[in-house]
Amino acid sequence: MKRGKKIMIVFFIIILGLVVLIMASYINHRIQLQKEEKLRTPLGQMVEIGGNKMSVYCEGSGDQTLVFMSGGGTCSPILDFKSLYSLLSDEYKIVVVEKFGYGYSDIVDKDREIDSILEDTRAALEGAGVNGPFVLCPHSMSGIEALYWAQKYPEEVEAIIGLDMAVPQAYADYDINMFTIGLGQFAAKTGITRLIPNIAESDAIRFGTLSQEEKEIYRAIFFSRTATNTMINEVKCIKDNASKVASGNKPQIPMLLFISNGTGTGWDKEAWVRYQEDYLSDVVDGQSIELDCPHYIHDHAYESISVSVKDFLLDLRNK
Repeated sequence: MKRGKKIMIVFFIIILGLVVLIMASYINHRIQLQKEEKLRTPLGQMVEIGGNKMSVYCEGSGDQTLVFMSGGGTCSPILDFKSLYSLLSDEYKIVVVEKFGYGYSDIVDKDREIDSILEDTRAALEGAGVNGPFVLCPHSMSGIEALYWAQKYPEEVEAIIGLDMAVPQAYADYDINMFTIGLGQFAAKTGITRLIPNIAESDAIRFGTLSQEEKEIYRAIFFSRTATNTMINEVKCIKDNASKVASGNKPQIPMLLFISNGTGTGWDKEAWVRYQEDYLSDVVDGQSIELDCPHYIHDHAYESISVSVKDFLLDLRNK
């Protein structure tokens, strides 16, 4: 047999093996999703918006309402923030809004321009019977939404507590690798992620205070809400969204920004800290606290953050 034919046969066998592996992975993935269905029973309310449902979770009571807003790609916002908000719900009303494509919310193929995202969030709160004004607690990419919220509806936003939140300048030179993101989505949809050891072990699972049952729920949500179409659409729009916020007036409301050491952000520590400090430089009532921990600070430093948040909100209440 000629060498060229041997190479072609080997190549064909490899391709066929990959196809069989992917098909087997996909079939197993669908079977596991069915088995995990009970673990994905919504923890909060399901609010209908335009024929689709968004998840809103409420806990605690008080005269100040804290709205937790997740970063891009966080599969289970309700459980991701739990280690922190469980230390605050004894004094404040806690609300977690899971955007379309996240947590228990429906995956929808719709525009993720900043106005669309914000109006969905506001409609979800209204549908859940949650009224403002709000103290917004955004993590990472949702910092853009929180700032826009304060720009567009200043009467609804009492303050912003940034949990290592992104500011517009961070995205000015941000390089979005859609090929890598696409590979991640392919791996998630075909169940290949299930073959990667510990991939579902988020910071909330490893470092937070979730119970064993909550950890199992988190893992089940991870395999159904990773790199969803809605999340991908959000990433595609983030640079334009950040630019739109940057072109508006900077909200002059009380801000407390907790800033990580940059690990897990895609930027080095110096750049990451500088973006947020520069943003605060001309916010009259702005302050920051640097933390020596990775990007998901609410899963690492939840105790110290809760103390600082309570002090900040007490000062805010007394003003």
